[in-house]
Amino acid sequence: MSVVDRRFPATPARLTEIRAAVREAAFLLGLPEATAGDVVLAVDEACQNIIRHAYCGECGDIVVQIGRDGPHLVVRLIDFAPPVDVSRIAPRPIEELRPGGLGTHFIREVMDDVSFLTPPDGAGNLLQMTKRIGEP
Repeated sequence: MSVVDRRFPATPARLTEIRAAVREAAFLLGLPEATAGDVVLAVDEACQNIIRHAYCGECGDIVVQIGRDGPHLVVRLIDFAPPVDVSRIAPRPIEELRPGGLGTHFIREVMDDVSFLTPPDGAGNLLQMTKRIGEP
């Protein structure tokens, strides 16, 4: 069941709109406030990374898809930037606390599974994040 399937310009100015869409979807799927907030922050961090690192500040779009697959919330973020080198995406060790590089760590802490899948034709990257939310 897809609750959100929208294309957004990949700009910092549109992050507020993306966060609102994610929050609304989370509530429609019955997530409690705290869990919804965590998912919103994880998606926001991932979108910021797409804007900053995949598009490198150039124009582009992000497709946000949110739905439920059995007991899991499934978030898919599709961009049209050049494919990323997945081996270079790693969280900074938590001991090296400083600005930047902690978003990936946070995303992996909040979500149960985070993986890059084969993107659809014409797309550059497909990031899928899942979180167990209970029985449908």
